[in-house]
Amino acid sequence: MDFESRPPVEVGDVRSVKIEALGSGGDGIARIGGFVVFVPGTKVNDEVTVRITKVLRKYAFAEVVE
Repeated sequence: MDFESRPPVEVGDVRSVKIEALGSGGDGIARIGGFVVFVPGTKVNDEVTVRITKVLRKYAFAEVVE
C-alpha cells in the first residue's frame, strides 16, 4: 500500500487498536487501515485505545489513553 498522498490518521485522532507485533525498539505495532502505528508500552495482543501523537509519511506514533 502507498500512503504517500495522505495517511489515514491525523495527530489527535483517538482509535481502538490491537497490537500485532513488537518493533525493534520494543514498541508495540498496530495497523489502522494497513498503516503502521507504533505504540510504546504495549505488548502483542493488547487491545488499547490510543491517541495519535505524530504522523509521518509511512507510519505514525501514538500513546495509550486511559
